[in-house]
Amino acid sequence: MPTVAIKKRPIRDARLEARVPRETKILWERAAAVQGRKVTEFVVSSAVEAAQRVLRESELSSLTRRDRIAFVETLLNPPVPNERLRKAAARHAKVFGG
Repeated sequence: MPTVAIKKRPIRDARLEARVPRETKILWERAAAVQGRKVTEFVVSSAVEAAQRVLRESELSSLTRRDRIAFVETLLNPPVPNERLRKAAARHAKVFGG
C-alpha cells in the first residue's frame, strides 16, 4: 500500500498587529479576494515572499572585503589567457568574424 506524505503545518505561536491606512486595508482585501484567500493569509504570505526576496538579494549582492579586493585585483590585473581560452577565442573569431 503506498504511503502518503503528510505535510505538517507550522505552529503559529507569534502574533503581529499593525495600524494601516484604510486605503491599504481595502487594497489588501481586494487583492485577497482576487486570489480567493483571507486577508490575513494574503498579507502574511506577501510579507514572507517580500522578506525572502530582500534577503536573497542582499545575500547575492553583499561581498566580503576579501571578495571585493579579489574582484578588483582581477579586473586590474587579469590573468594571462590559457591555451583553452585562446582556442575558444580563435573559434569565436572564425565563426563570428574577428
